[in-house]
Amino acid sequence: MSNAPEELTHEDVLRMRLHVLRQDHRDLDTAIRAIEDSVAPDLLVIKRLKKQKLTLKDRMARIEDELTPDIIA
Repeated sequence: MSNAPEELTHEDVLRMRLHVLRQDHRDLDTAIRAIEDSVAPDLLVIKRLKKQKLTLKDRMARIEDELTPDIIA
């Protein structure tokens, strides 16, 4: 019996990465809302966070595309 950890497949790693990216995306959403609701919202910070959110969304889309098999009609 081996004590070596089970190896993860490429798909497992992608799913884990996707989960982390989704959580980061939600966290940015929360941060943006909090800043927008503040007395003096910093528009530059909001803009930067929204740009980060878009970058995360693009990365999530690429991973989802990789996880979804191409169906040839």
